[in-house]
Amino acid sequence: MNSPGVAKVDCIVVGGGPAGLTAAIYLARYHLSVVVFDDESSRAATIPISHNHAGFPDGVSGVDLLMRMRSQAENYGAKIERKKVTGLRICDGVFNVVFNSGSLRARSVLLATGVANHRPAMPDASHDEAVAHGLLRYCPVCDGFEITDKRVGVIGAGTNAFREAVFLRSYTSDLTLVSVAGKHGLSDEEAARLNEHGIAVEPGPITSIEVGAEQITITTPLRSLHFSAVYPALGSDVRSGLVSAIGAALTPEGCVVVDTHQRTTIPGLYAAGDVVIGLDQISHAMGQAGVAATTIRNDLCEITTLVRP
Repeated sequence: MNSPGVAKVDCIVVGGGPAGLTAAIYLARYHLSVVVFDDESSRAATIPISHNHAGFPDGVSGVDLLMRMRSQAENYGAKIERKKVTGLRICDGVFNVVFNSGSLRARSVLLATGVANHRPAMPDASHDEAVAHGLLRYCPVCDGFEITDKRVGVIGAGTNAFREAVFLRSYTSDLTLVSVAGKHGLSDEEAARLNEHGIAVEPGPITSIEVGAEQITITTPLRSLHFSAVYPALGSDVRSGLVSAIGAALTPEGCVVVDTHQRTTIPGLYAAGDVVIGLDQISHAMGQAGVAATTIRNDLCEITTLVRP
């Protein structure tokens, strides 16, 4: 086994969110050398407070959770680099991970880069303020409970927006789907079902989104709509470009294809978290990471017997 300071480590984890950090904790506790590359773009960091994560009865912020996980990983010897990985190569079965100030070789790589949400058209400062105050929300599975019986808007178009609105209907009866463009893009069946559930549909386009102290206002050419919370249903980008560039198989949606042990189609390359198909939840990502880390440990053991000196 190698230590993090030498030219080749046992595993490089790309991504410093819940999946990547959980894997780092496991790997370090397996006495493997592990380096985490964290470009600080994890969606978890934007969570104001989560009441959905087990073990925190009073809730936990994404920033606090990640801080705790980083500390735990480092306590066991994992090294965390606050750098962005820009390239990945394979030569003679060894991975070369390229970042903005150099490169590092590894026997294995775990991709835990997640996804990036498509944001509504609004200034970054206003967007971040709205998220921090729970006026703009991206995960109804995580926080739908918090908007129970409140006035809620969904912005988007087509099937994605339809599904989000129907999902949220179990939390509130005061629900409006606002089209981002002039057309809502709904099928006749989808429009009929929204009507059946009492979900209003407002035509777009959205001309402005204003953040207030306790409400968020969406303006269209026809009217201004005031909501306690708004869910953008605008889709996301899967951050799988690093591994697609070296030939890893992807789903049509861009997720990394893995087996039941989180192995990709490239030997020595693994993936966990939102970058693979599954429920986009912290707990699910952590579970996948535990499986991936254990698989990495066992697969490396097939190559070289892992014994304590």
